[in-house]
Amino acid sequence: MKYNILIGGSAGQGMSTISFLLQKILKRKGFYIFSNKDYMSRVRGGHNFIQIRFGDEPITSYNPNLDVIIALDQNTINFHKDRLNDNGIIICDDEINTEESKKNIINIPMKDIAKEVGNRKVFGSAALGAIIKSFNLSMDKVESVFNDRFSEKVAHDNLEAFKKGYGTINSSFNINEDSTDDSILINGNQAIGLGAIAGGVNFYSAYPMTPATSIMTFLAKNQQEAGIMVEQAEDEIAAINMAIGASYAGIRAMTGSSGGGFSLMVETLGLVAITEIPLVVVNVQRPGPATGLPTRTAQSDLNFMLSSSQDEFPRMVIAVRNPEDAFYQTVRALNIADKYQMLVILLNDQYLADYNQTIKAFDMDKVSIDRHLSNDNILEDNKYKRYKLTESGISPRIVPGRFKKQTVLADSHEHNEYGFVEESSENRINMMKKRMNKMELLKEELKEPEYYGDDNPDILLLGWGSMDGALKEVTKMFKNKGINIGALVFGDIYPLPTEELIKYSNMAEKIINVEQNYTGQLARLIKSETNIKCTNSILKYDGRQLNSYEIYNKLKSEVL
Repeated sequence: MKYNILIGGSAGQGMSTISFLLQKILKRKGFYIFSNKDYMSRVRGGHNFIQIRFGDEPITSYNPNLDVIIALDQNTINFHKDRLNDNGIIICDDEINTEESKKNIINIPMKDIAKEVGNRKVFGSAALGAIIKSFNLSMDKVESVFNDRFSEKVAHDNLEAFKKGYGTINSSFNINEDSTDDSILINGNQAIGLGAIAGGVNFYSAYPMTPATSIMTFLAKNQQEAGIMVEQAEDEIAAINMAIGASYAGIRAMTGSSGGGFSLMVETLGLVAITEIPLVVVNVQRPGPATGLPTRTAQSDLNFMLSSSQDEFPRMVIAVRNPEDAFYQTVRALNIADKYQMLVILLNDQYLADYNQTIKAFDMDKVSIDRHLSNDNILEDNKYKRYKLTESGISPRIVPGRFKKQTVLADSHEHNEYGFVEESSENRINMMKKRMNKMELLKEELKEPEYYGDDNPDILLLGWGSMDGALKEVTKMFKNKGINIGALVFGDIYPLPTEELIKYSNMAEKIINVEQNYTGQLARLIKSETNIKCTNSILKYDGRQLNSYEIYNKLKSEVL
């Protein structure tokens, strides 16, 4: 059994606090949770909302249909009442005018309760109490959540408001509590931050840009305990140059931004490539161009990631699919960057960056840190060949200052094996082949896309990154309906793994790409790499995430 709650209002009304507390309470009661938010690029006013889906089994996507709406203002009722299920309820303060709505509305005196308690800021906890009571859940675990969040006096006031709100309504739904759950609740950017810490990152530099900022703030909040340095640079150009400098010095480093900030980093990507300095760069996508929609989601930067910076050089592009994947892929990206001495781009997006999901606790036995640094004295003719020509393209790498008389040269010009500038045709050809040979070796350790659905699909859906949860859910929705549907969701995107793609595309009568962009960028990449053509597309580019119900309805109306 799964239920859907929406908390809506204007920026500054406390939705985030109500949502945080509700998710913590539900988590401690043993429920699986999936929450996502829709917010405007403003500090106060406008209309924002948070959706929380919870139940007694794992949840991978959000549901547009609602069981409970917590309306902190009139707009929330006006905008979302038509999404309410037939037996759904709207809970709001008794000051809100509800005469024109025909939905099942429950008015509770949120603000009056806050006045009674003596703290006007705790009206949200009165609403929280009403939510918990509406699902016939006990007040168990509530006090501990307040105590963990607030000071003693504030926690007491919130608990009193909660109890009063709890007593204002009767239960409308019924779901059993199970306190044995041992999962964790985390979002995509937090998972990347934890992956960076687990993967041995010692330095992270960035400039704040929504929706990538929370990686930096998460790492900054935990930097002392984790033993890392976090630097808020003056801009994205400085941020990536700091990171490449740290990596050159032997420190495992990362940087991150969104599309506009990544654009400023592009010139340095070429420097990363020609100096063969390992670096992981995170791009948390949002709609553009220019400022675009700063707080919305998109998958529109893929083409940009494949060709950013001038000329040709090796790179890897990985799109994280969910918070669990984001953690392990971040560790893997760091190891690959060090092993191949190359650029690795991690692609995330606002939706996955911000949504919370309960997942299994991370298995640290699966985590290893592989620096691939040379510890031997490797002088040749009393000199160190930093860019020694090898069959694999990977040269011996040492940390500057590690050995006497071994200078580690790095230059943005084309150079010879020692690192000195050289412009001969022969040297240019050798160095280009050396660098590009890494891609052939890298192809041997690519991860195939995740597959969901029937073993012999008549219809094959193709997606990448954050489309993972919705596509997984869609295949379940079609199960036992006489239609064989499967879905491949790519994490490794470039180089493109093709084994599973070729296998399932040969079975399918129709191949449909499902993406959050206008031009179908994954479909174009697949066609160029394999000549496999998609027969249909399901595309969305309004800044809001495709959900499983939209995909299901599109398939039924336009494809089947």
